[in-house]
Amino acid sequence: MNQEIVPPEIGAPAANYAHAVLVSDPTRWLHTAGVVPTDRDGRVPEGVPAQAEQIWRNIGAILREADMGPEHVVSVTTYVVATEMAEGLGQAMAARDAFLGGRRAASTLVTVPALAQPAWLLEIQVVAAA
Repeated sequence: MNQEIVPPEIGAPAANYAHAVLVSDPTRWLHTAGVVPTDRDGRVPEGVPAQAEQIWRNIGAILREADMGPEHVVSVTTYVVATEMAEGLGQAMAARDAFLGGRRAASTLVTVPALAQPAWLLEIQVVAAA
């Protein structure tokens, strides 16, 4: 069972995420690499919102292959190219929220100067437990 941890001693999260999620064993853990916005044919959509949608489709496929779903995601780390922060970041976070279906995972946003491929504007890593 995954349980959101909400200590009364600290402030509320700055956005729609959990400070921490506790997983009780016995548990199967899934750690993804950074998932990138490339489709099956190697195409990369333009813009942060479209890339976020593609990444969450890819994460959904990974979870299904592991016999898991969005409800099993306990942690999300998003890497976004610093120059793209303003353009569509709110829509990218909305894509995350829609994928998670209202559940909140521990979440971190990191700005970076660049990713491995110039066309990639963001990359997302998740940890899931079931």
